[in-house]
Amino acid sequence: MGPETRSDGVRFRRFRAESSKNRQSRGGPAAGALDGRRKNADMPSQVPEIEISGIPADAYLLDVREPVEWAAGHAESAVHIPMNSVPERLGEIPADGEIYVICKSGGRSAQVTAYLQQNGRSATNVAGGMLAWATAGRPMVSDSGETPHVY
Repeated sequence: MGPETRSDGVRFRRFRAESSKNRQSRGGPAAGALDGRRKNADMPSQVPEIEISGIPADAYLLDVREPVEWAAGHAESAVHIPMNSVPERLGEIPADGEIYVICKSGGRSAQVTAYLQQNGRSATNVAGGMLAWATAGRPMVSDSGETPHVY
């Protein structure tokens, strides 16, 4: 099986699940310890999700992609907090009102949506992420001033 080209973490999660399963089948010292980590690493099974067309014009849009992805192209009104920085920057995210979370295709944003809900925020995942945003022809800007694109 060749490597996947998606950047939303799917390959990494699948690899981790497969390798932890292999370790468990060998009965190694980490066999039992990996159960909890594997469950926490998987994308949440259920988070609220909205199509691009349903996002209000004045929505608080939280983009959780990496800086290079953000720089290539993002929604002009979006707020950028990379996924791994969300816990330490939680205080910057409104505690009231709906938060629409977006990434490239919806995997990372689903995880952040679940995290925000666990921390008392009302959050909804944007279905299809920035790929769907661009396909829908929604406006985008880039940090360089060049034609924005989804990276």
